[in-house]
Order: sequence, then C-alpha cells, then structure tokens
Amino acid sequence: MLDKNGIAKRIAQEVEDGFYVNLGIGIPTLVANYVRDDISVEFQSENGILGMGPFPIDGEEDADLINAGKQTITALPGASFFDSATSFGMIRGKHVDLTILGAMEVAQNGDIANWKIPGKMVKGMGGAMDLVASAENIIVAMMHTNRAGESKLLKQCTLPLTGVGCVKKIVTNLAVLEVTEDGFLLLERAPGVSVDDIREATEGVLIVNGNVPEMSIQ
Repeated sequence: MLDKNGIAKRIAQEVEDGFYVNLGIGIPTLVANYVRDDISVEFQSENGILGMGPFPIDGEEDADLINAGKQTITALPGASFFDSATSFGMIRGKHVDLTILGAMEVAQNGDIANWKIPGKMVKGMGGAMDLVASAENIIVAMMHTNRAGESKLLKQCTLPLTGVGCVKKIVTNLAVLEVTEDGFLLLERAPGVSVDDIREATEGVLIVNGNVPEMSIQ
C-alpha cells in the first residue's frame, strides 16, 4: 500500500520530457518532487507561474512565491510569472499536456467530483472546472477509500460534479487504473496489495485481465 508520496512517485512516471503539466491541490503538488532529473518539464499553476520546481527546503521559503493552493514553492531557472487571465488562457487553449488532480470521487465513466461536499464551506471551485473542461489527459491522485472505508471509485458520483467523462487514469494508494467504456481497468497493484483487496475497495465495475503486475516505485 502506498502513502501520498508513493502515489506522487508513481504518477511522476507518467510525466514525459517536454510536457507542460498542471498540478492540482493536495497529493498532485508532490509530483514535482519526483520527476526524473534527465527530463525537462514545465509545471504550470493557474495563479500565474510557469516553471515551478519542488517544494522549498525548510527555512528557505519565500512567502511571495506560492502555488494555487497557497503552498510555498520554488521557481526553476527561466520561470515566468503572469496574471491569472493569461494562465487560464493557457489552460483553455489546451496548451497543457497533462493535468494531475485530486478527487473526492471518480465514477467508472470518468466523471470527477473534487470541489464540494454539500453542507461544508468551500472557498470556491478555483480552476478545477476549466482544467477538466480543457485538458485532454487527466490523471487523478487519490486515496482509494474515504476515512470511513467507503470506496471513492464509484458506479456514479454522489457529490456535485466538476467534470463529465474526462478522467483517463487514476493512481490510488492501492492501484493504477484506466477508465474504459466498461469500467475501471486494473493496470497495476500497489506493493503488498492483492487483486481481491482492490476489488473489495472498489464500488464501480473493476476489470481484471490476467495477471496484474505490482507497481515499480523507485
């Protein structure tokens, strides 16, 4: 079973050389810490930065340098800063190759709910709706179940939707899954996790074809 950093490490393997990548709030922000040193990647944040680096070392934070989640970040050499209108123009213009988001729920058809729980105060949707409407490659980073042990990979989302039929792949603490027309296709198992463990934790249709390999996390 993976922790949040393990999920981020596995997703970092999906990042390719030359990609422009948007990282959502939560687990996705950790991905920048684990991208391979031998590739060049530009991380974009909707509050207006292109060229984010890993999180700063303790004591070296710059309070004026933050991501969309108000976390302190670093800027790589050549990073650029701009207003949010320009940033959303990049997103809506489909100039981002990969979007990595957190989620409260994902449905087996690729619907995502990640911005609101009814009855709880929220600051707003932020850039989530623009990201899911414009991105052509969305990977979700999430825990497989909620704190009550209930599945977050569902037949249908129960929370207000952020996007419809947009999620391509999901990496959880238990598995890597691809969204298909027939349901969640199990691609990889987390270390020490069995197919039966994943099946028990998945409410939506789980498709298992043959032997499912264990994730390689380095």
